[in-house]
Amino acid sequence: MSEAPSTVPAEVNGKGPADGGVVEKTARLALPTPQEHAAADTESEEEEEEADVEGEAGDPLEDYPDETQELDLIHSRITSLESLRLGRFADYLERLCLRQNYISYLDPAVFNLLTRLEELDLYDNKIKTLGDALNALSNLITLDLSFNLLKAVPDGLGHLHSLKTVYFVQNKIHKISGLQGVGATLRSLELGGNKLRRIEALDELVNLEELWLGKNKITKLENLGNLKRLKILALQSNRITKIEGLDELENLEELYFSHNGIERLENLDHNLRLSTLDVGNNFVGALENVSHLKSLTELWMNNNKIDTLQALEPELGSLPELETIYLEGNPCQQTEGANYRRKIMLALPKLKQIDATYTKQA
Repeated sequence: MSEAPSTVPAEVNGKGPADGGVVEKTARLALPTPQEHAAADTESEEEEEEADVEGEAGDPLEDYPDETQELDLIHSRITSLESLRLGRFADYLERLCLRQNYISYLDPAVFNLLTRLEELDLYDNKIKTLGDALNALSNLITLDLSFNLLKAVPDGLGHLHSLKTVYFVQNKIHKISGLQGVGATLRSLELGGNKLRRIEALDELVNLEELWLGKNKITKLENLGNLKRLKILALQSNRITKIEGLDELENLEELYFSHNGIERLENLDHNLRLSTLDVGNNFVGALENVSHLKSLTELWMNNNKIDTLQALEPELGSLPELETIYLEGNPCQQTEGANYRRKIMLALPKLKQIDATYTKQA
């Protein structure tokens, strides 16, 4: 059953930014409450850093064989990589997880040896810059720098010739830049929870399939025309007031706009592959301009301004794949009272889910 869209799907695993604040490895950015969003806007530019915590003495990896392919050092109070002697794993190590530590400096002398790395997870550390530390990692496929102190997309990503997925969730990035060198390989870019005001500098990401920009300060949909392979576009919790600029994105399958200022469903004429459309928690006043979306399976319009159910059948009745609709929190729910669910089922008898509840036929 689909998660309630008022908070957006609970896990990312191809389903959209996660609810609940901090995300796991494959999870995405949470959607904040309005109060949390306001607090983020007034957050000071410089946060107090936690006091350094000394790492454990000795070699914590002494029991690991040199042939180790994966290392998970989560929440291990690590401040420096020197004592780990990672170089002895150089011929075999493919995955290194260092999340939730106190690392602030990445030593190029350490990472220059780890040329077989395919996945590097530095989620929740104290990193402000990469410098040249990762330049030798030409086999790196996935890089997670979420919940760090980056103020810009790191220079030098162009050295990562195999990079497909990169996470920059919850940093201090003000501007999209520095991505031109990964245009040929990058498939998924996560920049949620930063301080972005514009969508820009994405023209060379011609193979990008997923773009996650939730919880920023973006006001307009623009500069997306070159992303012709894009399948997922997520812009929850921004300041967007109009759906526009999507004409070239004919491969879009999932579109997430909850918690914005959108007043109308429009300009989706060329997005015929859409299977999920989320405009929950906006100001949409009518159900319209979606009857042509024949691939639509899930429509989330909870907490808007829709005051009648009359458009359900003419707009959605001919959509062969539609299984789920969310309309709770609209004026029509209160107006219809006890008849609310029954009227939706009569208008759309093929539905398997209404709001958070399955229909009997499901």
